[in-house]
Amino acid sequence: MDLSFFLSVLAQTLSIYTVVLVVRVLLSWFPNLDWGNPLLAALSSITDPYLNVFRGLIPPLGGLDLSALIAFFALQISGSLLSQLAMSLSPSFSSFQ
Repeated sequence: MDLSFFLSVLAQTLSIYTVVLVVRVLLSWFPNLDWGNPLLAALSSITDPYLNVFRGLIPPLGGLDLSALIAFFALQISGSLLSQLAMSLSPSFSSFQ
């Protein structure tokens, strides 16, 4: 396996994690959900450690938790950088330059 393939897989994993994070944030708008449900508890255990990093940096403003926006922004930048790096290291891409 080459490095460009590994970076591509990592970038795709970040894209999937972004979708999972969107689901988690949307579900947080429903205060009556039972987070003891095994599916919701698993979703929370996957996403909350990452969100907590940003919650510690940005306090809620007027009851709104803006940390998720910064978390999404960080994921998007990381995914884009990994994709670009994978493309630049790809043998088929570099042969056309």
